[in-house]
Amino acid sequence: MIIVRIERRPDGTIDGFSSRGHAGYADPGEDIVCAAVSAITIGTVNSVEALTGVIMKSKMKDGFLSARLPKLSENANVEKIQLLLESMQVILIGIEDEYDKYIKIKQVTIS
Repeated sequence: MIIVRIERRPDGTIDGFSSRGHAGYADPGEDIVCAAVSAITIGTVNSVEALTGVIMKSKMKDGFLSARLPKLSENANVEKIQLLLESMQVILIGIEDEYDKYIKIKQVTIS
């Protein structure tokens, strides 16, 4: 199962996320749930960086991706960044709705 953990600040904004595990929906290389989650999470990191110029602190290895926002300056594209991260969450929840045996989304508040 894939566990996606979305970390929110007390004000409700997303600070980062992690994705861990393999879906087990199908054999490796044929697993549409794993492929979708990977494409969405990696694509979100790439989109934040390409469209806002903010480089997320990310780590990736087999079955694992974590990405966190750095401390942002006042002139950072915060609204655009949050829109991209919230969009990622909406898409992942849609996958969870259809494939809930293979992916779980967890929301946590960090301090």
